[in-house]
Amino acid sequence: MWFSFSFFAIIMENCKSVFIGLGSNEGNSLRFLQMAVDALFDKIGEISAISKVYKTKSVGFDGPDFLNACVKVETSYSPEVLIEKILNIETELGRKRNDGQGYSSRCIDIDILYYESDIIDTPRLIVPHPHIHKRQFVLQPLKDIAAEVLHPVFEKTTTDLLVGCIDNSPVSLASSKLNHPADNIDISKFNYVAIEGNIGAGKTSLATQISKEFNGKLILERFADNPFLPKFYEDAQRYAFTLEMSFLADRYQQISDDLSQLDLFKDFIVSDYDVFKSLIFSKITLAPDEFKLYRKLFYLMYKDIAKPELYIYLYQNTERLQENIKRRGRSYEQNIENDYLEKINSGYLEFLKEQTALNVKIIDISEKDFVKNREDYTNLVKSICS
Repeated sequence: MWFSFSFFAIIMENCKSVFIGLGSNEGNSLRFLQMAVDALFDKIGEISAISKVYKTKSVGFDGPDFLNACVKVETSYSPEVLIEKILNIETELGRKRNDGQGYSSRCIDIDILYYESDIIDTPRLIVPHPHIHKRQFVLQPLKDIAAEVLHPVFEKTTTDLLVGCIDNSPVSLASSKLNHPADNIDISKFNYVAIEGNIGAGKTSLATQISKEFNGKLILERFADNPFLPKFYEDAQRYAFTLEMSFLADRYQQISDDLSQLDLFKDFIVSDYDVFKSLIFSKITLAPDEFKLYRKLFYLMYKDIAKPELYIYLYQNTERLQENIKRRGRSYEQNIENDYLEKINSGYLEFLKEQTALNVKIIDISEKDFVKNREDYTNLVKSICS
């Protein structure tokens, strides 16, 4: 019940680096490119690199000049899912396809150039994009962010492909640039953010991804090697007080140490727990007389600990919590009863109602899956910062 786990640890291992080309020559082309980048961030994955913007002539038809760029995206979506999501983004931005009628002007064009080093050839998708090596307007922005990346078929770098490209169409650097969508999410305005929730709510997953994507110092609760935990599972009544005291001491020590150690290369701190959880869990596990003593000791320690500037409580209903618990498959959690989870939720909510000094946000994520659904994740982070 006290172990910490991150679904993102698995999701992040499966993340793929994808290079995507963008083009527009209709309407406010720069605005369409920016909306495409924003949509890729919201719906596809973390944007890890954005090229400069280049201006080129229309190729294969008479039309306004194009603006072109490339982005690198880290995504957990398969190629099949990814292409569907990209086509949906194009449609949402107003792209109307004229299949079979040749090249024409378009408000937005989003192409998968590389998906890792995979070679894909299906009726729906060909990767690497079959015309990369023929197009200056693709290779020039791609070189900005993937100069040494190898084409998996030709086994040449982007730099080499650009040198050997027979396309002599002029490509010029545009005066404008694309902004990173993460810059619009100012979570670093809070020096210290604590994310809390019930067992299986996803607090570790969320804290881990936020720290990775927004340059935060991550503090994860560490107690997997607690020597009293196996004894507690064998004899809960005998070892409950000892276990809770050891957790309290460790949480106090860890949070005190981590908060006192400044990291000049990180913008803020995000943790997957707040020390007050010790009091919430102990109220459930300890006998009344033991809890009274524990509470006295807790407040002696709690008053000296720095409080988070933002306290997030991820609420999930009991049914969703049980689904998450079963999905992650820990044997020692499989017999957790609904009543126990409901007591924990009640304990947290009771505590939060009484807080006047803490900046608290309670967010109901019962109908969301921010681990598997990128859009749920970005909407959650935006609601945290709003």
